[in-house]
Amino acid sequence: MTSETTPVHTDGRRPISITAVVDIVGALATGTVHDNLYFYDTNKAGGSTGFGTEQLRTRVRSGDQLLWGVLALECEAYVAIDRIDIDPELCEPERRTYPGTDVAYWIGTVKKDAVPDTPYQIRFKLGSRDQPLTTTLSPSLVG
Repeated sequence: MTSETTPVHTDGRRPISITAVVDIVGALATGTVHDNLYFYDTNKAGGSTGFGTEQLRTRVRSGDQLLWGVLALECEAYVAIDRIDIDPELCEPERRTYPGTDVAYWIGTVKKDAVPDTPYQIRFKLGSRDQPLTTTLSPSLVG
């Protein structure tokens, strides 16, 4: 892979991957991702907390590269990130696909050190549902 698809920091830091695991059957049955969503990231050693909850607190600092992805709890169920709403002065995520595939991910660079707690929302497309579902309890970036 090239540095275009795999970000590399000059100071040796690795990108921070943030993964949402969605119980699609539960979310479609209830009409909400609340209690059907579990976040994880790869920065536990750096101070992230709230693993396996809807309120993951990802510890970041200026220059960190963030990669968001989503997994379905149930096999063969469709889920995708539709949009990430976050303070654009902190980070502007953009949707990309891995070369030669239709597999999407979202990427953004932290522009400045986060205030103590900067919440954001993610909109998910689920199954054949037309309208995306948005997080109700928000994950956040923390400085």
